[in-house]
Amino acid sequence: MPDIINVRYADITNHQQHDVRTADINHLTQDRTIMLREPTTEKLKAMRLDAMATTWSEQAGKPDVHKLAFDERFGMLVDAEWLHRENKRLATALREAKLRLASACIENIDYPASRELDRAQVHQLASCRWVVEHQNVLITGATGTGKTYVACAFAQQACRKGYRAIYRRAARLFSELALARADGTYARLLAKIARADVLVIDDFAMTPITDSERRDLFEVLDDRHDTRSTIISSQVPPKRFYDYIQESTHADAICDRLIHGAHRLVLKGPSRRDPKEAAEK
Repeated sequence: MPDIINVRYADITNHQQHDVRTADINHLTQDRTIMLREPTTEKLKAMRLDAMATTWSEQAGKPDVHKLAFDERFGMLVDAEWLHRENKRLATALREAKLRLASACIENIDYPASRELDRAQVHQLASCRWVVEHQNVLITGATGTGKTYVACAFAQQACRKGYRAIYRRAARLFSELALARADGTYARLLAKIARADVLVIDDFAMTPITDSERRDLFEVLDDRHDTRSTIISSQVPPKRFYDYIQESTHADAICDRLIHGAHRLVLKGPSRRDPKEAAEK
């Protein structure tokens, strides 16, 4: 009987020793994995691959991820870094664009019958092919019909596609150009505007244009002609742009650069700023 007890005790002891050795091996393996992972994480951060480094660390705590093939795990790391950079680039582009309605987007444009807005045309413009081909977009309609929203939505879509945009109300644009002319930065500001893939000029033709503003408008549009795209939002229809500009020489040149080959959207219906008031009317 004592012999049997001794044998069983010896078996138990051997099993315990085996478990201890296994635990030690697993612990050493984990320590070695951590030691190997930390330098890799630091190198990724040094190369400014922060999102990839974060995802790499997160994968370590997910056992299911370790079952994936190397290509799949590596693809997840690359996707995380790409998405991070795209979001960062878009945030920077929208911040620099200074859109009046930063939340405006193509997906939220609505199409009530009274608006007479062509859904197919909007979807076509959403592809930003007009930006690639350096074409303009003219958005006209009465006050409150949503011209600014649609203009900002197209500009935001361009930013999402990787293009740079600038938004300015016409009055603010002319004011900045006048100030730049006075402080000697006129050429620099013109160059900055010319580099933008999409320029939004909102509230165009709201107030009478002066001689200097007429010249400034020509300079801006001439720099962009056949090289960049411009969005115009105005209550004045394109056929009256010539009369607004008045001076025939500049009027011909400006209208030719702005209107020729442009995509036109005419927004109709009641004002959208106060739906209750519009319904009562």
